[in-house]
Amino acid sequence: MQNLTLTWQSAGGAAVVLYGGAYAAAKVRKPSLSALLREAGTLLALFALWQLVGRLSVMGTDHALDRASWIHRTELAIGLPDEASWQAAVTPYPVLVRLANYYYATMHFAVMLGVLFWVFLRHRERYAWVRNTVVITTAVCLLVQFIPVAPPRMLPQNGFVDVAAQYGQSVYGGAVGGVVADQLSAMPSVHVAWCVLAAVAVVRVSPSPLRWVMVLHAVLTVAVVVVTANHFWADGIVAVVILLCAYAAQALAVRLRGRTPAVAEALPRSGVEPGRTDELGSDGRKTDDRSQQVT
Repeated sequence: MQNLTLTWQSAGGAAVVLYGGAYAAAKVRKPSLSALLREAGTLLALFALWQLVGRLSVMGTDHALDRASWIHRTELAIGLPDEASWQAAVTPYPVLVRLANYYYATMHFAVMLGVLFWVFLRHRERYAWVRNTVVITTAVCLLVQFIPVAPPRMLPQNGFVDVAAQYGQSVYGGAVGGVVADQLSAMPSVHVAWCVLAAVAVVRVSPSPLRWVMVLHAVLTVAVVVVTANHFWADGIVAVVILLCAYAAQALAVRLRGRTPAVAEALPRSGVEPGRTDELGSDGRKTDDRSQQVT
């Protein structure tokens, strides 16, 4: 299958073009169009950085495979379901396998982009919260991904099968030394982080009862990354923890910012205007220091 995800070069080039369009739109006084192009460029720049980190994380393929084996052993030791058994339950059904491969390749970026576009156009006041969550979560995931970890499909000795390669649907490029570079950024799973983020954003922002359909996307994505052997349970768990930390960081920032305005808002209610030094006269009435007369 043709690689339907952008390479880091393509995403980076598109981001530059969008930033240029945003600058041009601002010059002709089209602020809404400029903001839309700038935000789209930011998302593509993040995606390009994510792809690039996957390539730069090749510090040693042996260690990446060792870490993946350790994760699998640890999961089994603490009682998590074996991902290989989940994959084995699906592999007898080629149609399901092909659909899972296709969903993994296409829906990750498309749904996140669609959600951001929808929030920007329909719920602008909530856009900054969603955008900032994407930026913080993705940035932290990128930092963790500098430590290379192989995906389950690279562990055939553990019972995993690379079903995407088996069906000719792999979205990855040519291998170097038997391992494709950008496959070694499996921990944490940005697929899981983004699908949960998208579901939370839609559920919180939209008043429609249909908003809960987005939860299905999150469930399907988690199932797909497991049955295609692209991620371990642990990859998704760590991604969700990072997402929760991003929410907590934003909530803390809002609380800290809210303390200063609260003082300013309290001044008019006390009867004292900012910039004035009104004082009470001996009879209890206010005296304006500019006229020194009883008001």
